Amino acid sequence: MTNTQVTHIQIDNYGPWTVTPEPRREVDLQTLQSRLYADLAQLVGNRDGYIFFSRFDNMIAVTNGLDEADHALIQESVGNRYPVTMSLSVATGTTPVSALGTATEQLQDAGSAQDDGRREVLRGQTIDDEFRTESDVQLAHFDVDDATEKYTDQMNEFDTFIQIEQGYAALMKYMREAHDSLSFFVGGDNVIAVCPSLSADAYHDAIAHVSESVDVELKVGIGRGRTASDAGMDAKHALETCRATGETVTFE
Repeated sequence: MTNTQVTHIQIDNYGPWTVTPEPRREVDLQTLQSRLYADLAQLVGNRDGYIFFSRFDNMIAVTNGLDEADHALIQESVGNRYPVTMSLSVATGTTPVSALGTATEQLQDAGSAQDDGRREVLRGQTIDDEFRTESDVQLAHFDVDDATEKYTDQMNEFDTFIQIEQGYAALMKYMREAHDSLSFFVGGDNVIAVCPSLSADAYHDAIAHVSESVDVELKVGIGRGRTASDAGMDAKHALETCRATGETVTFE
């Protein structure tokens, strides 16, 4: 059984801020979002967590090992360096979807995302060390099979992007609906899924679904660990085994 700790990160009052006192240049907003994500990736990653950009004004992190003080420090760091603040909500669950559902409900109960009076909320409960195990997090690292040969070296970049995104969309929806997993595009032709305890058959089914629905072939390495960093590195090693052996699903 997994015990995933998920943090929902939401920029406070971001929509109104982008048009007050007048609409801000889109290039400036994109720069702010990308820098904020990069800083959060480092702040969370230095504590062995993973963060995914989602819609940028909302981000989702796997934070096993981070306690309330860690979250407060990250929140304070952002508040000191950016013209916007962010609220954080933490929850745990045997599936990533259930953990995120609870975290999101806690944020919504604290006020709307566009509520000017809701600032730097920090809610939820982290996993105490005594209840943590070496298999709390299961991460699956998906990769498009032969993406360079099939797409990058054969098609123009936008058509390649469409193919990769279609594969991601099909996988993301299937893993959410069939297995209560959260899947995120992480660049290139890579998708990382945060999963409950799933068997090899479940991953084979996911790969078959994507192949049948959008004609994109995938392979996947799966890792387990005490933190997202531990599980993620195991998943990377398992994916390399897939590449070396030709297998489509490998557990580390």
